[in-house]
Parts: sequence; structure tokens; C-alpha cells
Amino acid sequence: MISTELATRLRDAGLVWRPADGDRFRIDAPDLSADVFTVSTMTIEAHDYPTGTVLGFNGTTEWALDSVAIEDALWLPREDQLRDLLRSTFRGLRRTPDGFEVEVDLLGERRSFAADDAAEAYGRALLALVERST
Repeated sequence: MISTELATRLRDAGLVWRPADGDRFRIDAPDLSADVFTVSTMTIEAHDYPTGTVLGFNGTTEWALDSVAIEDALWLPREDQLRDLLRSTFRGLRRTPDGFEVEVDLLGERRSFAADDAAEAYGRALLALVERST
């Protein structure tokens, strides 16, 4: 799982989240900031309204929390989602002595992004892509 810091940077750079089953997220609230939630039609379901997307908590599984606006949630994309978002820029993933390295092609320039965790390396590469596209 990527770090909260990287997820925040991705969101702030313009990465858009369209909640789907299996997505993980944190809630921007002091009492809940350490908890990770998972979207699931059984417990947490995304509801789209004209005013925006709301994550509805079904039943009492999450301390009777009714719902939270998507703006108050921080998406923690999985490794496969990050790789998919890199699309055709992705060139490869390599294991290194210190962790992992993701290589991408950003506007004709080969760049590598290293991290202890593969998801974090993918996230760093995606951040560079999102920042370049804005």
C-alpha cells in the first residue's frame, strides 16, 4: 500500500478517484486517520449524486458512521491500479538490492523511480506523469 503522503500528493496533483469495490481509503478526520477502509457493496458503497460522490457505510460495521463525502476520503490505490494508470508510459519493474524500481517513458524521456515497496515506486512514477500532464 502506498504511503498517505504519496496518496495526498497524487490527489493534490489532480488524480481523480472513481470508487469501486476493493478500493482502500482513509478518512480525513483526526479520530479515523489511522484506519484504512475498503469499498465493498456489503459495507461501504459509493453513491453518485448530482452534488458529488458519497461513501455510504451500510449497517453498523463502521461505528454507525452514516456516510462521508469523497472529498473527505483519501484514496490509497493498489499496485495494480497504479500500474494501470501509467498506461503506455510503463516500461518495466525491477527488483533492486534496496527494493523496487519502476521505469517509465515520460514524453520521450526514460525515467526511473525507486522505493522500498513496488506500489510506492509505481506511485512515484504516476505522480511524475500526473504533474507533467497538468
